[in-house]
Order: sequence, then structure tokens, then C-alpha cells
Amino acid sequence: MIYIFDENAGNEVLILKGELHKYLVKVRRHKVDDKIAFRNEDDIKKLHTYRVDAIEPKQVTLSLQDSKVFEIKAKKELHIGWCKVDAKSVEKVLPSLSEIGVSKITFIDCKRSQRNIKLDFKRFDRILHASMQQCGSTQKIEFDTSSSLEEFVKQNPDAKVFDFVEKTLDEVKDISTVIIGCEGGFSQDEKEFLKSLEVFRLDTPMVLRSESAVMAVASKVLL
Repeated sequence: MIYIFDENAGNEVLILKGELHKYLVKVRRHKVDDKIAFRNEDDIKKLHTYRVDAIEPKQVTLSLQDSKVFEIKAKKELHIGWCKVDAKSVEKVLPSLSEIGVSKITFIDCKRSQRNIKLDFKRFDRILHASMQQCGSTQKIEFDTSSSLEEFVKQNPDAKVFDFVEKTLDEVKDISTVIIGCEGGFSQDEKEFLKSLEVFRLDTPMVLRSESAVMAVASKVLL
């Protein structure tokens, strides 16, 4: 882990017990005088450096050495409008999207979206929590929903669209918001509606799954 989330990070003294104690001592094999970085989700921009003062059988005691504002995030913002897919497909790629630096995902009810999909944003947050500690990011992906493509475009008129057309991503500039379809792509009515926006494809002959397209587009735009 690059840093560890703790609700008491920023206090002069941290006393860690339970699973975190076991992780630091048994897995990471930290010793007295080691330095460990922590962040508090309530003030995530601040990085707190602690020194291990004492290791006991059931707790680790650390003292604060330094606190400073130190943000780690992508150089630009990317908002993905993702037509709803199965939650498991989302969960598979969330850690990678966090590492790449996606700033927001809005899940859109499209005509070919699976019905009765329940997206558990609290579970998504737990997945991000672990991913952010691993990659060091201080930018937590924001989640939202939209009832239709029309509503999403009304709120994001500068959005670009990923679909199977002639123009490739390399020909599209200044992408800050992108719409990506679900499995099966957009319906004919949706394609007609989206013609008013700039539409692009990736330079590949392969047909991508929805989550693969999200990963590929995010990587091309942000990395």
C-alpha cells in the first residue's frame, strides 16, 4: 500500500489494533522506527507520516512526524457516461479505472441496458477504498445515475460518443466526457439521437465488450 486510510489520521498518536495491526506486523513486517503514510478520508488531500514507536502483541503505537498537502490525481478530468451493465462487470474494472484516474461515472438507463440492475454504490466505494490505497490516488471516483441518454446529454452537451464509426479516437480532441454503450451497443433510435454529438471508435477491428471499451477509452484519454 502507498498509504493507509484511518479515521484518526492527523492525530498526534495512532493506536492500531485488529486486522490493521496484523497486516502491518505479519504481512508488511514493519518494525520500530519505520515510517508509514496515512490519510483521513475527511481530508484526503493531506498526507500524514507516522513513525512506529512500539509493537505489542495486540496493538501498534505510532507518532505523527509530518503532515502536508500532497495530492495525487490524473492531469485531466474524465467523466464516463456508461449505459448500465451488470454490477459485476463494473466491479471488475473499478480498481483499474481508479488507477487510470477517471473522475466520475454516471450510469445511464439505455434501451439495451439490462433491467432490474441494482448498483451498490457503497460496495463500489469499498472497492475504490482498497484501490486508492494501493495506487496512491487521492481522487475518488464520483458516482451518479441518469434516467436516459437524452437527460445525460442535456446535462453534458459537450459529451463525445464511443461507437463503431469511421472517425478514430486519435482524431478527437479535448475529451472530458464520453458516452459508452452497454452490451449490444446503442439502439437505432439512440444512434440517431447521438448523431448530433462527435462520435468516434478505437483503431481496432475487434468488437469490445462494454467494460473493455470503458477501460480502453479511459486509458487512451488519460494516460
